[in-house]
Amino acid sequence: MDNLVDSLNTAYQDFIAASASVLEAKENSGGQKTQATDAALENFKQRWELFRVACDHAEEFVESVKQRIGSECLVDEATGSVATKPGQPVPSGLPPISAVRLEQMSKAVRWLVIELQQGSGNGGSSSHPNSAAPFDARFTEDAAQ
Repeated sequence: MDNLVDSLNTAYQDFIAASASVLEAKENSGGQKTQATDAALENFKQRWELFRVACDHAEEFVESVKQRIGSECLVDEATGSVATKPGQPVPSGLPPISAVRLEQMSKAVRWLVIELQQGSGNGGSSSHPNSAAPFDARFTEDAAQ
């Protein structure tokens, strides 16, 4: 993460320096188009693109961390392994499920998404080997479906 922050900071500083160079070249040329202003503008465009790439990398990193944290929170919530602090009310509602069960459901959902994205269009029969029983039959709540 430190490398990501450093590269973003460097790209930003280079972009700002390129901006100042454009302004300086324009001022030195009296507002006329010259080879120096063209070179400064080209450098500015390159630095802008590099800064955008650095921002995109940072955004991708933040999104991946958000997804990982969200997944961990979902697993903790679903399995009931969220530790409560003294004096904090114990969460009520649905009983916790096992992490294995959560993983099975997650895989089934992923397969359904893949099939939908591929537009399976094969008359309702699925290419997934376990599509007739997408969940483990040992769990009674799935057997009733």
